[in-house]
Amino acid sequence: MIAHIVLFKLKDPTESNITAVKEMLLSMNGKLPMLRHLEAGADVIRSERSYDVALYTKFDNLADLQAYQIHPYHADTVVPLMKASCSAIVAADYEI
Repeated sequence: MIAHIVLFKLKDPTESNITAVKEMLLSMNGKLPMLRHLEAGADVIRSERSYDVALYTKFDNLADLQAYQIHPYHADTVVPLMKASCSAIVAADYEI
């Protein structure tokens, strides 16, 4: 199984923007069949080094993660909003 974790630092981290980003990420639930697990949450510490929103997903294998990356809903709907809303995005992928 592959874990895919992404952290998002928003350009304007207001509560409404954080909620909109979190809701967009959660909107993938049920739309991408290769997703085995999906969590998204807002940072509660809010320190200077914190990112504002975290995404945690799981996939059966690397091929499913790669299919997720190019799935039309992810690539054409979710990614453009994330890029427009964020000043920085970092990710880590690992086997679990």
